[in-house]
Amino acid sequence: MSDKMTDEIPAGTPASEFPTEKPPQNAAVSGASALPQDELNRLTDDIIAGIKTVYDPEIPADVYEIGLIYKIDIGDDRAVKIDMSLTSPNCPSAQELPIMVENAVSSVPGVKETKVTVVWDPPWDPSRMSDEARLVLNMW
Repeated sequence: MSDKMTDEIPAGTPASEFPTEKPPQNAAVSGASALPQDELNRLTDDIIAGIKTVYDPEIPADVYEIGLIYKIDIGDDRAVKIDMSLTSPNCPSAQELPIMVENAVSSVPGVKETKVTVVWDPPWDPSRMSDEARLVLNMW
């Protein structure tokens, strides 16, 4: 079975800004995918929308806009693998945030199963945050 792989997600790229004639920047296809392009685009948009419902309890911005989501892989069987980081290894929400992301993505119609892996390379830094998150956090 071949899997469709995504590139690293640029922090805070809104799904509404993705070009429609090719895969979104943060869901670029490497290799062939058995999923029709419109289905792949819908799943990607819905997965990102699901992730954007997860907020860091200490920061009033969602984990996608903070730049904690590094990679989303959507397999041909619609299984989703996500690499995410945390703001620091000592993050008090280290146990709950990955589970919250997994639950949010698992609830997306059409997603078969979801696996979230916490990664530390590259380390998260504030440059990964979107303009939206910077505005919310008054970090201009």
